[in-house]
Amino acid sequence: MPSKNTDHDDPTGFITVTRLAKDLGITPRTLRFYENKGLITPSRIGKTRAYSARDRARMVLILRGKRVGFSLKEIADYLDLYDADPTGRSQNERLYKIVSARIDLLEQQRASLDEMLGELYEYQRHAETVLGRKSIDGNSNERASGNAATVIRPETNTSSPAKSKSKTTDAARPERSRP
Repeated sequence: MPSKNTDHDDPTGFITVTRLAKDLGITPRTLRFYENKGLITPSRIGKTRAYSARDRARMVLILRGKRVGFSLKEIADYLDLYDADPTGRSQNERLYKIVSARIDLLEQQRASLDEMLGELYEYQRHAETVLGRKSIDGNSNERASGNAATVIRPETNTSSPAKSKSKTTDAARPERSRP
C-alpha cells in the first residue's frame, strides 16, 4: 500500500522513485536499472516516475529473486507469468522448477565447500602439530579416534589434495564465528 507521506508521494497514490527506493532499502539508480531491463514500468507524471503498487510488488519479487541468486532472465520469465496466467498455476510451476534447480546447485556447492574446509582443517592441524601450537578451538591438536588420540597429517593421505575426500566431521571442526 502506498505511503500517505505527501512530501514524497503523488496525490494519485503513486510512489515516487525516492520514496520507493527508501522503502525497499535500495538506491534510485537500482530502480532505474530494473526499469531499463524492462522488469518494471513506472508511469510518468510530467517528468517524474510514478510507481504503482504493482511496480512495488514486482520490485519486492525482483529483490527476493536476486537475493537467492536467480538470474535476471529467470526473474523476468517468472514475472511475465503474472500477466500470462491469472490463476497463478504456471507461475508456481515455473517457480518450483527454478527453486528446485537453485537448491540442487547450492547443495552441490555446499558439499564442495565442506570438502574443501575439511581438507583445510587437516592442513591447519598438521601445521599446528609441526609448530607445537594448540588448535584454534583451544584443545590440543590431537583428535580422539575411538580410545586413542591421533594426529591428522596431510602426508598420510595418498590421493592428491584437490581430489581427496575429507574425513573431518562437523563435530571435529572448531566453531567459527562470523564477523
